[in-house]
Amino acid sequence: MKINDVILRTVTKTIVFIILTLGIYLFFAGHHAPGGGFIGGLVLASGIVLLYLAYDIETVHKGIPFDFKKVAALGVLLATGTAIGSLFLDVPFLTQAHSYINVPIFGKMGFSTVTIFEAGVALTVVGVVVTIILSISEDE
Repeated sequence: MKINDVILRTVTKTIVFIILTLGIYLFFAGHHAPGGGFIGGLVLASGIVLLYLAYDIETVHKGIPFDFKKVAALGVLLATGTAIGSLFLDVPFLTQAHSYINVPIFGKMGFSTVTIFEAGVALTVVGVVVTIILSISEDE
């Protein structure tokens, strides 16, 4: 029996856009305000899980063709890479580097290695949460 879930799928398209936008905002706001890689990753993962709830797994895999175990592994690699990088530069563990760069459209912007570390945390959280939800959904 096929369930008619047109309303759920229509609303999901809009809500997922809002959730993913909020997740990206929380990720970038985390350096100077509450947020960061962990909470941004949780919000991003919740948007992806909502897609899995509204559509079937095959449809979502066509639109998002990622193996989320590899996404989690890439996140761990980024996070540990920035942490270990400080040891090669003979500075204390997890020391951050910060500089300002002129970006053509945006002007002078500050960049930090903390952003790379937080991206690793976010990717790890997204990968782990989506993998757990998918593995739970396969147990029937």
